[in-house]
Amino acid sequence: MKHLTTEWQVGDGREEAAAVYVAANARRGDLDDVIATIDDFARNRSMLINVGDEKGEILDTAIRAVKPSFVMELGTYVGYGALRLARSAPEARIVSVEFLPANAAIARRNIEHAGLSDRVTVVDGSIGDGGRTIEHLRTVIGLGPGQLDAVFLDHAKEHYLADLHTIEDSGFLHPGSVVIADNVGFPGAPDYRAYMTEQEGKRYRTTEHATHVEYQSLIKDLVLESAYLG
Repeated sequence: MKHLTTEWQVGDGREEAAAVYVAANARRGDLDDVIATIDDFARNRSMLINVGDEKGEILDTAIRAVKPSFVMELGTYVGYGALRLARSAPEARIVSVEFLPANAAIARRNIEHAGLSDRVTVVDGSIGDGGRTIEHLRTVIGLGPGQLDAVFLDHAKEHYLADLHTIEDSGFLHPGSVVIADNVGFPGAPDYRAYMTEQEGKRYRTTEHATHVEYQSLIKDLVLESAYLG
């Protein structure tokens, strides 16, 4: 997985292969089947770096509890997380921000196959790009102050904290918004975890979910679920 740190693909074409596999094997318009087909590919063919089924259940539960109208994901990858978000929040609009155009294109194909292009939007960009993506979210997507009910962080772990601060400063959050962060244990986001520990009972109330890295049971991981207090 030598390409992960620079390209956010494994580097052997498996992301494209996953989209081809979905198109060939998942029933068109069947969200559950598309999710299950991606899981099948990742478990039995080539491991993918999306949130996966075990941690996905933690994500599902957190999102269902909030009953969001507007959800933002950072790190679309092949679209798996966005699809789980859409399933857990059937009335919500989902916006997923992806840095790598190749990933964004693959995700759009999977989302279209699931029949969700009308309410799941993939935005090419990065929250840390000097304000361009934030401005796009405001002016094109129509995201306004206090409208963001949930955020799912699943992109470059070293950017979690800075990007969360940008989202905070944007005014998109409201008291009761939830921020879910994957891979805080492995590969790890120590500064993000330390921030949530320091802000416990102040700006956030956090639950740490002990779990495993996607699609295996040996490497431990943490998912953080943080309720924004304002």
